[in-house]
Amino acid sequence: MPEWVPVAMTATINGLAIGLLLFVSAVGLTLIFGMMDVLNLAHGGLFLIGAYLVAESPTWTTFAVGLAAATTIGAVAGGALSLATAPLARRPHLDQALLTLGIALVIAEVLSALYGDDVRPANPPPGLDGAVPILGHQYPTYRLAVIGVGVVLALVFYWMVERTKLGALFRASVADRDMVAAIGIDVRFVRVGVLVVGSALAAVAGFLGGPIYNARPGLDSTILVLALVVVVIGGLGSVRGVLLASLLVGQIESTGRALLPSLASFLLFGALAVTIAVKPKGLLR
Repeated sequence: MPEWVPVAMTATINGLAIGLLLFVSAVGLTLIFGMMDVLNLAHGGLFLIGAYLVAESPTWTTFAVGLAAATTIGAVAGGALSLATAPLARRPHLDQALLTLGIALVIAEVLSALYGDDVRPANPPPGLDGAVPILGHQYPTYRLAVIGVGVVLALVFYWMVERTKLGALFRASVADRDMVAAIGIDVRFVRVGVLVVGSALAAVAGFLGGPIYNARPGLDSTILVLALVVVVIGGLGSVRGVLLASLLVGQIESTGRALLPSLASFLLFGALAVTIAVKPKGLLR
């Protein structure tokens, strides 16, 4: 077997784990922007909060408590963001961008004050801290678990958005908010709900990604850029498009850095440029 085959296989599985983590984070961002027209640049900060909540050597109890805390903090932050951005609903996106960017900077500074500026490593809980052999290479069990959780979350979210009355309301709000308001539905409550769910998903993605990325200053900006790339490639408000784009970006990030590390960033933004040129509304639009 050629030496590059197991390396490529490991990078592909890594890309799947990263892609599904990006989906959990980016699907909230695309719904917030595509449905509620709120440009939330604090999304990466919520991911970073979740990453810092993972204990360095967690037990299953502390891991579950941390996950619950990440979900709750993300949901509360989403409600706060809804209140903060509501007065800017009729104003240009630049105003929203400046406000949420300021919130992101505050989050980053508070986390730096609490945890310091060093990388904060985190281990998976017992049972998921080992490795399994794949083509003669040891692959972390936790990343396989993240893939499984990501698949489940993707299926549940797709079912909720595409197959339920609540999802129909979400999709209708993306297509025509004024019409939804005209039939007597208070779009403000929909707006708050979307921000709460999207922000909670960002924090959950950060918590699940903590043992993979390790919490550190600057991680929020990295994740925000990747999530924005996913949203642009996948299309605003499209769950299927964001899932496809997340998997694509995950593969480019992982495989590119494993096989062509010096060109990884060029490959990512090259894919973005090609998508904008060929499918400016997104892959499935």
